Amino acid sequence: MNTFLTVLLVLVMMATLGVLGAGVVGMIRGGNDPRRSNALMRYRVLFQMAAVGIFALILWLMKS
Repeated sequence: MNTFLTVLLVLVMMATLGVLGAGVVGMIRGGNDPRRSNALMRYRVLFQMAAVGIFALILWLMKS
């Protein structure tokens, strides 16, 4: 179970990094659609929340 959660945590962290990178590239290029920027920000926050939740679950399981 810990291995599955660790792999899932890494995947969610990579997704967060990808969405963040897409947002930064969009800002650098300029002329970006505000709706797209807002959607990327929402996805980034959701992925970060999932990563923190999975990390807390891993820590809780290790404590038990």
